[in-house]
Parts: sequence; C-alpha cells; structure tokens
Amino acid sequence: MTKISPSDEDLAQALSGYALEAGAAALEIYNTEFTADIKEDKSPVTQADRLGEEIILKGLKSFAPSIPILAEESASEGNAPDDLGNLFFLVDPLDGTREFINRTGEFTVNIALIENGRAIYGVVYAPASNIVYAGGREGAWKALVDENGALGKRSTINVRTTPSDGLIAVASRSHRSRETDEYLKTLNVADFTAAGSSLKFCLLAEGKADVYPRFGRTMEWDTGAGQAVLEAAGGSVLTHPHGEPLAYGKSARGYDNPHFIAWGRIPG
Repeated sequence: MTKISPSDEDLAQALSGYALEAGAAALEIYNTEFTADIKEDKSPVTQADRLGEEIILKGLKSFAPSIPILAEESASEGNAPDDLGNLFFLVDPLDGTREFINRTGEFTVNIALIENGRAIYGVVYAPASNIVYAGGREGAWKALVDENGALGKRSTINVRTTPSDGLIAVASRSHRSRETDEYLKTLNVADFTAAGSSLKFCLLAEGKADVYPRFGRTMEWDTGAGQAVLEAAGGSVLTHPHGEPLAYGKSARGYDNPHFIAWGRIPG
C-alpha cells in the first residue's frame, strides 16, 4: 500500500520540534566532559548521538506511526527496517560527531522524509549556532532559535547566481581528500571554505557557497536532510561521474552513497 506523505507545514512543525529537542540534549552533553566510543565501522559515537536518536524516534513514531524510519545508530546496531517501502524517514541524530568531539560547533541534527527515492523534506539544526534550515516542496527557509529554545521567524533562502569572478567551494573539515582537491582544480574556484557536517549543503542553499564535491564515503542519513534543503533552495546533488540525482533507499549498497557533487547553480 502506498503511503501518503504529510504536508510541508506539518513536517516543518514536527521535524523542527524533534530536532530542537535533540539538539538541546546534545548541547547539554557538549558542555560536559563527555567521552566517545568507537563503533564497528571505526566511526565515533557519543551519548549525544544515542540520546538524540531516542528523542527523534519517539517523536516520529508518535507523529507518523505508519512510516518506517532508517536511523544511523539503530542501523549501526543491525536494526534497520526490513522494508522501507516508498516512504520513510531518514535520521542522523548528530552529524559531525568528530566536530562535536573536537568542539568546533559544526555539528547538526538531521531529519529527512524520503519518497520514491527522493528527499522531499528535510530539517537541519545547528545547535551551537542556533540556526534551523528546512526545505521541501514549497521552498527552503532558515530561522534562528531563541534563548528559550523557540523557533523564530522563518526567512526564505535560495542558491545564488554563479559569480563571474569564480566559485566559492566548500568541502569537509574532517574528510577532505586528495581526489576532492584534484577535482576543485578543474573548476574556476576563487575561494574555499571548510565546514563540518551537513552545514555544507546549507551554505550552498543560502547562497554563501557554490559547489561541494564529496569523494569520500557517506551514508544516506548524512545527506538526506541537507539535500532536501539544497534542492528546495534551487540547487542539486548529482552523482559523480554519472550526473544523476543522488537517490535514497539503496539497500543493496547498505545505504551508502556514491561520490557526488552538490551545486548551488551549475555553471554554464
């Protein structure tokens, strides 16, 4: 049976609320002398990852109990749903765990809704900078979070026109590769900025950068929410070298992504 996706406004209210709650919990842990464990895939995990996922899963199961959820920490423990179907939530409770551990502030809470392989709505919350980004079928927006944890007025965001004097490229702070540097040499790049987590997609979405190449390994929960925001703002995320839209529900790949290039506006 085909499931019907909730409206953008219902998603905005629900997903941003769960992201804010998970982000607040993460900040409490961030301000303590926390420790990190190492998962089987050699990536780090903290109490903030686990608690954030617990908060988000509880909220999503209450909001839309019939829609399955693919979440990072559950999947890493072998608890991914057997059948995601055509509609599912995608959750990364703490993207940028290394940034969290290194206290750069560049970590995010990510929740996306996937329909027929496409990220149709996403929320990215950056707790350390008090900004929520979101986007779906009706466009993209960002909003500040006040000192009481309430979401402020939404402001529409859009990608910018490609500048004639060269692109601003953004790449991972913790995972930048030689292949990334080689690719950037093929573009007319005027400036470069490093950023952690899904904030890279958001920099493109709000017109502060133009291209983000990623040639290292990522998982679907790393990219779903950020891609939804970027595409809603007028950008694109294309596989490399094939140039196809980055798709979701890739169970045969274990839900990892091929290499991709995220664009504000593609030059030319």
